[in-house]
Parts: sequence; structure tokens; C-alpha cells
Amino acid sequence: MSIITILLPDFALIIIGFMLQRSTSWGAAFWAGLEKMVYFILFPALLFYATSRAPLDFASTGKLLQVALVAILFGIVLGWLAKPLFRPGPMLFESGVQTAFRFNSYMGLAVAYRLAGDQGTSLMALIIGFSVPICNMAAVHALVHKSGGLLKELAKNPLLLATVGGLLFNLLGLQIPEVIGVTLSRMGNAAIALGLILVGAGLRLSGLHEAKGMAGYFIAVKLLALPAIAYGVGRWIGLSTLQLQIAVMFCALPTASSAYVLAARMGGNGPFVAFLISAGTLLSIVTLPLWLLLVH
Repeated sequence: MSIITILLPDFALIIIGFMLQRSTSWGAAFWAGLEKMVYFILFPALLFYATSRAPLDFASTGKLLQVALVAILFGIVLGWLAKPLFRPGPMLFESGVQTAFRFNSYMGLAVAYRLAGDQGTSLMALIIGFSVPICNMAAVHALVHKSGGLLKELAKNPLLLATVGGLLFNLLGLQIPEVIGVTLSRMGNAAIALGLILVGAGLRLSGLHEAKGMAGYFIAVKLLALPAIAYGVGRWIGLSTLQLQIAVMFCALPTASSAYVLAARMGGNGPFVAFLISAGTLLSIVTLPLWLLLVH
């Protein structure tokens, strides 16, 4: 399967979302409601279903998880280095640092399925399951002084709750009844398609009025540094070809739109984060195929 065949359907959905948002008169309320349905209902269903069924054979997937989590930790450290390096204004760093390590799960699961079908989806879901708590804690921590506390914010996060619930369900050896499983599977398929359309609908390139150097730094960390770290560490510890592909693709993903939701809800600089997400998503049209070409 060619690189264009793998990535084109997902980027096509992003373009469809971009065009729909600008060519229809459905209004902001429609898009906001759709975003809430995906974020609070459909995507948690996908995460729970995927993590509850993912093979937790740490003898074969332990190295993959190590590579992904090491890269995320490097992303967090590199992101926080921006504060002394750029000395940004109020709430710029706190809002934007999450874009150095958070990831777009919709794109990740879609690309993983195109790479290796259900096996690729399971591996990506496993990484997401372990990465969501770390990334959410790091993102909330930067903004937490504007809210009621770190634990309170984490306890309300639907993605974190769904992931933890799915992993516990899996570890307990429980089985999802077939009817419920089919329902969750269809909700998950809808989450990926609608999620990619919402990525396109949310593209905004007008929010960068200051801290341009720091913005470029965050984007470079996410799209270049993290996948490079994953590639180097993965080759060093001897990941299989498929696991190396999944690890690098995971680390090369642009930031999810939920980063904007978090910043806006917690008193951060929403337009700045919206620009970072949009610019990173558009640049990933170039960087994702290059990384895939390197490990394909």
C-alpha cells in the first residue's frame, strides 16, 4: 500500500470538514454540539472499546510502550524548556505547552488501521491508553492554577475515564457482550470520521499575534523532535518494523483540538492554541508522509 493511499482518506476528511465549515450556514452552535458529542460520547466509547480489547501482552508490546512513553516524556521536558528560553507573556506558555506533546487520536487510529488493519489499531489504542493519562496530567498541570485543582480536572476528563475503565476491564479479563461490542464499534467508527471532519472545521490561522518564536518551537518539537526520538530509540532497542511504524506515527501526530477546549475552559489563551493546532495539522500533511516514508 502506497503512502498516498494510507494517508489520503484521512486528510480528505479534514479537507471536507474545512470546506463544510466555510460553505454552510450551520452556525457555531452546530459545530460546538458536534464537537461535544464526539468528545464526551463517541470518542470515549472508542477508547473504552479499543483498550478493553487490546492485547496486553507486555512481553511483545512492552518495548513499544517504552518508546512511546519515553518520547512523550521528552516532549514534556522540551515543552517546558520554552518558558526560560522565550520568556512569554501571561498564559501563552501555560496554554501552548500542551501542543508539544499532546496528540490527535482520531488521526492516529485512522492511520494505524490503514497501516495494519485491526492489529495496527490495537497497538495504537494501547499506546493511547497509556499516554492519555500522562498527557492530560501534564496539560492540566500547566493550567491548573485557573481551576479547582489537578485531581478535580482529571476526574472530569471523559477520555481519561474511558481509557482507565477500558484498561481495568481488560486486566480483569472481562468480555464485552456482542451486541454492546458492535454498538461501541460503530460509535468508534463514527468518532474517527467525525473527529477528522471536526479537525478540518476547526482550522484557524489567525490567532498568532505574539510569541511567534515559541509557536514555531512547539510545532517543531511535536512534528520533528518527538518522532525522531521515537525512531532513534525504537531502532536502538530493536522494535519490529510494524511497531516502529506505529511508534513513529504516534509521535508524529499533530495536536488534538481538545487542547483548545482545555485552554479555553481553564482560562487560557484559546486563539494561540487554535493557531498551534491548525498550523501543526497543516504542516503534518508534509511531515507525516516523510516519517512514514522513512519507516515504511
